[in-house]
Amino acid sequence: MLPLAQDNINTKIKNMGRYFGTDGFRGEANVELTAKHAFKIGRFLGWYFSAPNRRGRIVIGKDTRRSSYMLEYALAAGITSSGADAYLLHVTTTPSVAYITKCDGFDCGIMISASHNPYYDNGIKLINENGEKMDDATIQRIEDFLDGKTGIPPYATRDSIGCTIDYVEGRNRYIGYLISLGAYSFKGKKVGLDCANGSAWDIAASVFNALGAKTYVINAKPDGTNINREAGSTHIEGLRKFVVENGLDVGFAYDGDADRCLCVDERGEVVDGDKILYVAASYLKERGQLDNNTVVATVMSNIGLFKALDKLEIDYAKTAVGDKNVYDYMAAHNNIIGGEQSGHIIFAKHASTGDGILTSLKIMEVMLAKKRKLSELTAPVTLYPQLLVNVRVTDKHLVMQAPLVLEAVNRAEAELAGNGRMLVRESGTEPLVRVMAEAADIPTCEKCVKIVVDAIAACGYVVNED
Repeated sequence: MLPLAQDNINTKIKNMGRYFGTDGFRGEANVELTAKHAFKIGRFLGWYFSAPNRRGRIVIGKDTRRSSYMLEYALAAGITSSGADAYLLHVTTTPSVAYITKCDGFDCGIMISASHNPYYDNGIKLINENGEKMDDATIQRIEDFLDGKTGIPPYATRDSIGCTIDYVEGRNRYIGYLISLGAYSFKGKKVGLDCANGSAWDIAASVFNALGAKTYVINAKPDGTNINREAGSTHIEGLRKFVVENGLDVGFAYDGDADRCLCVDERGEVVDGDKILYVAASYLKERGQLDNNTVVATVMSNIGLFKALDKLEIDYAKTAVGDKNVYDYMAAHNNIIGGEQSGHIIFAKHASTGDGILTSLKIMEVMLAKKRKLSELTAPVTLYPQLLVNVRVTDKHLVMQAPLVLEAVNRAEAELAGNGRMLVRESGTEPLVRVMAEAADIPTCEKCVKIVVDAIAACGYVVNED
């Protein structure tokens, strides 16, 4: 690493607190996350991953948001101005950036995406050389640099200035890798794909077509502002209707950067991440391939998943919410399958992050190997009703510490009388407090959630969005 030198121009950005949350630096483009932020992040990374006799190599991918192009160019300018090379994958998925970073020996990967958020938000996700989310120590150094707490790297000059390199070949290699994982031909299968007008818009169909499926695609016409708009895994109603109307065998819905996947069975019923984990884990155990006989889930996973795993004598671990927490636990305990209810599913033998397209390929493998419909594969899992309410608040940290809110949570749990649970947590990416109740019936869920939401409102923390 090169020594830092002080810059005589004022580059300090207004202190925004901590920039990087559980899933990168995310906020409204040119409000919380600006081109200047991106340039400075690029400046730091270009310096950090270079040495006097070695250029850093950093690969960048982006989703289809209009602001992704602005941030891509700002990052590339910062990287090259510090003497490193920036390789551009262009529009691609988050898992593809992780795959290429590791396989092609890059020092760092960057994904520009706000995942399932609306188009006007964006984000910067950092990936280390192993294809994993960047470590906290490096993130801390970047945040200190953004806050003006450290010196400024010297600008590269003459032949030490970095290059920007078109690297679409890396994206194509990732597509080839996914195709290679297809254990069976998909010929004769009618598959629906909802690409959310995001990163999967042409990659997913390319993979399924190559494997022989008759592919039906919706929401694959991105225009820069329609990503996730009534589409994808967060708005799965359209795919449910589409599967039934077209008599499809199965449907898969991705989010904006395609690191998550939800399924729809042939009857139009949603198969969430918990049921996906069950289908995958039971299949692996049948074949003697479920290392350590363990599934890694989160505290948000449904009680019904754990009851179904108990019947198969499959162990499970519960982590805090967030695919990074799931992956870290899996890596520490040599587990091969884990994920979240939201559809972040990690198949550790094939990827270092959640990968929506990979998940859909694995579900297809189970259906074809067992010659069964998806509804039949998920039948053993009976999910408890859950109700999740996202409350937009002025200060999520204060909400979580408020005595009135804590007392309300205790009252709600007493209402459940041991036949369910309450989970109240901060969002890692938005100014929200998520209030979830799980109970034997929806009215009980509604009653318990209302107890907590009313308490948050009584404290004066709720943002009025009218």
